[in-house]
Amino acid sequence: MIQYRDDTHVSAEQAIDLYIRSSLGERRPIHNKETFEAMLKNANLIITAWDGEKLVGISRTLTDIAYVAYLADLAVDQDYQRAGIGKQLIAETQSRLGPDCMIVLLAAPKANEYYGHIGFEHNPRAWTLKK
Repeated sequence: MIQYRDDTHVSAEQAIDLYIRSSLGERRPIHNKETFEAMLKNANLIITAWDGEKLVGISRTLTDIAYVAYLADLAVDQDYQRAGIGKQLIAETQSRLGPDCMIVLLAAPKANEYYGHIGFEHNPRAWTLKK
């Protein structure tokens, strides 16, 4: 049985291992432990999914709780995908936000089709500026 938690410390090593197992590691700085530590430390809402002692999913969000939540990462171990874990991580995230708070995300190319069927509305007006 998968357990969802918002009170468990996740180390950079655990997160990097999960991101590699989820394929999200293809687009994240998995070779930079310090960056991962900062990603975890500075996100203000992290929900994790556990199968016993094994980290199998994570949602990492930056939010003001009231108006908008940027779901920066949604990662589920490939061996656990298609079991509803990603959808439940989003539901757990929503349950900790205010009633009018929207979730915004940038979909990974391999996950682009996933979000529409779970209720997200596509918005083509996203922009990024890299340093």
